[in-house]
Amino acid sequence: MKDLTTGKVEITSQNHGFAVDLESLPETVETTHINLNDNTSEGLRHKKLPAFSVQYHPEACPGPHDSTYLFKRFMGLMEKR
Repeated sequence: MKDLTTGKVEITSQNHGFAVDLESLPETVETTHINLNDNTSEGLRHKKLPAFSVQYHPEACPGPHDSTYLFKRFMGLMEKR
């Protein structure tokens, strides 16, 4: 998975039972993470609202601390509110 906001690549654990159609996203939503194997969405961010999501397990191995930045980003959004 690649974080399009930082350029960093992470090894992630995911379950692709469904996938977001990237072409269907409104202009107010942008892709933040993409799966490098099949180019499916792994993360989204609303451009105006304080909301983002990822479609993988950020707490899972092999790097249980690799996605700490996501939790810090979430806490930062809460602190601003």
